[in-house]
Amino acid sequence: MTLKLLLKRGALLAAANWQTIAIQFAAETTLQVLLAVPIVGAAILAAALVGGDLAELLRGSLREMFTTIAGTLMSEPVALIAFMIAFSIVLLGGSVLMFLVKGGTVEVLLAAESAAGPIELEPLTYETTIRPASRFTLDRFMDGCRRLFRRYLALGIALMVVYGASGVAYLAFVVYGYRAAGGRFFIIGWTFIAALAAGVLVTWITVVNWVYLLVQIVMAADDVGVTPAAMMAARFVRAELRELAGIFGVIFGLVLAATLASALAWSGVGLIAFVPLVGLAVFPLQIAALLLRGLVFEYIGLTALAAYASLYHQYVAQAEAAAERAGARADAGGLLNRPA
Repeated sequence: MTLKLLLKRGALLAAANWQTIAIQFAAETTLQVLLAVPIVGAAILAAALVGGDLAELLRGSLREMFTTIAGTLMSEPVALIAFMIAFSIVLLGGSVLMFLVKGGTVEVLLAAESAAGPIELEPLTYETTIRPASRFTLDRFMDGCRRLFRRYLALGIALMVVYGASGVAYLAFVVYGYRAAGGRFFIIGWTFIAALAAGVLVTWITVVNWVYLLVQIVMAADDVGVTPAAMMAARFVRAELRELAGIFGVIFGLVLAATLASALAWSGVGLIAFVPLVGLAVFPLQIAALLLRGLVFEYIGLTALAAYASLYHQYVAQAEAAAERAGARADAGGLLNRPA
């Protein structure tokens, strides 16, 4: 199956099971709302203790607000520790919810991939493409959540450990490298090296997330634990690296394009918001834009998941066929070598 057909099949499978997109979006939104609770509370606390501007503390994305508030509370260690503990508890609870939901999502998409015929070769109609691939039921989704939750939880904990170790390594590299840089010239050069290190960190996290998704697919498809799934995923990557890299590159380009389009649209709506009276009508548009943005990104992500699942099923089928041919040749050789 070519790269174009894999992506088309993945897009059709995700569209046919649109309920998973809605559930994933609801879970992501819930996680963001939960994370906003300790951030808003810490911002109010920082404004009261340190005297910071509440509007400035709550400006930007959740990551930017977290960094700003943590920097403001550096002078109040007790408040900073309380904020970090509260944020970590909410992050852990929200992540567990995401692991639970992801099990049901993968279960539904794998069932759709197995049941659907060559829909990527059929005309784009509801009867020939969408209906055969529609396999979402609440019972199947809940069965996937129950079946995969513990294994996905263990895999998610391993992912968090990798995140933490990567962040600590990066911070240690930056801090000790800055202290080691002596003169002004060396500090300027070190700033450039630190920027490169940040790029390496982002690339590393992207690769980790990619491998994490592949391991999730293998765990659900073959019903195995974390370690066997990681080994099987490694063999899958070695065998299908070109196709996997192609899917990853196309999906990454779509994410960048969607991010750029979202930023441009949001900036245009933001300019209208400054107009008196007319700006009041922008609020519903902003809500609609956030909903559309979230659904589009979820759809792109599930398209990638379904495309990887299709490629994995193709890889497994080819491996089984090769093993059967090898067994048949071995049996034939044994019969020929048997003495009369």
